[in-house]
Amino acid sequence: MKKRTVVILIILLILLVAVPMIVLGGKAEFSGSDGQAEELIMEADPDYEPWFSPVMERIFPDGIPSELESLFFCLQAAIGSGIVCFAIGYMVARSKYKKEA
Repeated sequence: MKKRTVVILIILLILLVAVPMIVLGGKAEFSGSDGQAEELIMEADPDYEPWFSPVMERIFPDGIPSELESLFFCLQAAIGSGIVCFAIGYMVARSKYKKEA
């Protein structure tokens, strides 16, 4: 990549992060989609009974400790990025060796 392209991408990345923070001004509420879905289901049908409960709720009836929840999230992100990076590396190496052959 050219140096100019990298600089433009870095500027775009900074804008992508900064603009929502400036526009929203700290007034936005960010919550998980699971919680929002549960609220909508309860609004639509207050008598709804879930089919099963999550395994972790059986182990931790008072809720999953935040440290453990963060660990699972980081582990999930690490596994996902490892798979994506492996796939990209595999494709780059494959195309490199095809050119040499």
